Amino acid sequence: MASEANGRTYLSLLQSCDNFPYDTVPSDTYYLLILPNDDQPHGYLLPEIVQKIPWTSQFHVNHNAPRTVTVLDSSEGKDTAGAVNAAFAEVINICIEKNLFHILDGKHSEPFAIVSAKYPVHMERFASALFGIISRGACTTAYTKTADGTLKLWIARRAAHLYTSPGMLDITVAGGVKAGSRPIDTVIHEADEEASLPEALVRERVRSVGVLTYITATGLDFPGEKGLIIPDVLYIHDLELPSDVTPKPNDDEVDTFYSMTVDEVQKALLNREFKPDSAAVLIDFFIRHGIITADNEKDFIELNERDGKNIELEVDHHSQLEQLNRMNRAPD
Repeated sequence: MASEANGRTYLSLLQSCDNFPYDTVPSDTYYLLILPNDDQPHGYLLPEIVQKIPWTSQFHVNHNAPRTVTVLDSSEGKDTAGAVNAAFAEVINICIEKNLFHILDGKHSEPFAIVSAKYPVHMERFASALFGIISRGACTTAYTKTADGTLKLWIARRAAHLYTSPGMLDITVAGGVKAGSRPIDTVIHEADEEASLPEALVRERVRSVGVLTYITATGLDFPGEKGLIIPDVLYIHDLELPSDVTPKPNDDEVDTFYSMTVDEVQKALLNREFKPDSAAVLIDFFIRHGIITADNEKDFIELNERDGKNIELEVDHHSQLEQLNRMNRAPD
């Protein structure tokens, strides 16, 4: 199938997901989020977000260049992580109670780790985009092979009530990796919750196949605040299912599942029917499975270059990777 339709290409799909202007110096545009006893930034806040947040006494906001929001250690070194977590919880709770930000949706959410931090700290998932911290997700593309070797992918239709990309097509299962959890924990939980796939089957057959990294700046199609930085790390998994296993919705996030051929998925991709980050995951899947190749894709080299763009910005990348690896080794 042609890799271009109506002026849309696979590369343009990746650019829609990974759309942060990398020639920007973040400290010229954003406030840097600073944690106690650590000079490196761990997040990026828009000036209008900084002005709107009702900062408590546990924060110091510096409006002079480089502009910073610094979390203070009220424990004076006795329990820095606990003090930081409490500070974030207090200010986010105020924002929710006062309904200050659309992206919070008036709800509390699960904790997301600040993965570049030197000690275990977290904040609520919905608030992570306001602070511009790195998020982690785990996703699985399930597929089957027919007797003649034809590949068919299990594609989800997102429920119409979801906050992001309602009603759009999606990979089989995906979810955010909670603080203290491993990607495989998320894979197993989401496979059961979203697709009714039993744990034993998933553990036996799922394969970890890599990581995608990108940075999205929210735009006009985003329902919440615009211009937020959302850096993301996606742990990618493949899951070949037996031909007699059919994913079935098990919660209210998935409307239905389709068994789609490669050509059908490619057509839907180029019609922009998929959630943007899911489009990136499927392009990665097609490259790894030899469906998108240098022989049939003019942007093959750039697709591979963008498939894993560094998200360090001004964050210490080595510290970030060390924290990620430590969290991935967390016990069951």
